[in-house]
Amino acid sequence: MIAVVDYDTGNLRSVADALHRAGAEFTLTDDPALLRRADRVILPGVGEASSAMSKLRERGLDTVIPTLTQPVLGICIGMQLMCLASEEGDAECMGIFPTRVLRLPTLTAAGERLKVPHVGWDTVSGLRTPLFRGMAEDTYVYYVHSFAAEPCEATIATTCYGLPFSAALGRGNFFGTQFHPEKSGRAGALILQNFLNL
Repeated sequence: MIAVVDYDTGNLRSVADALHRAGAEFTLTDDPALLRRADRVILPGVGEASSAMSKLRERGLDTVIPTLTQPVLGICIGMQLMCLASEEGDAECMGIFPTRVLRLPTLTAAGERLKVPHVGWDTVSGLRTPLFRGMAEDTYVYYVHSFAAEPCEATIATTCYGLPFSAALGRGNFFGTQFHPEKSGRAGALILQNFLNL
């Protein structure tokens, strides 16, 4: 059984739809006991980091999630909350990934303006780990974000938007994607299936 963490933030419906398409059994929950018993855990999220982190703390999930031993996938804000800290709302996060989340740049190195938030299709490269099995370099995925994790030793995919950032992170049984696999067509479906097969 897959547990999708319900903490009053996020893209629960689109994640649920993607899991339905994959034929996966899942439940939406904020129950720590259910999270510990699940075969897989997905931490989705849309919104602002400090308020999302507060909602995890209110439920005691900020201390539960880092102790999970099964595969865990954070999506968008869900991945950011698994980092050390975020500039968004000066949030202290769960510290699973050894990196900080910073605001995206508004200018390229050449001085050209960049739109923030970064919305739409962009490529991912430097793909590592079984999460990306069967996926080609420079595959397009779908983004909606204004903040992103700095590259670090846990970076398993990158995207460049003004500067390179961590498109995905992986450490032990924990994984995260800054992009939305549930909105990324065939590539996203493949990533979710790879996660379910871990």
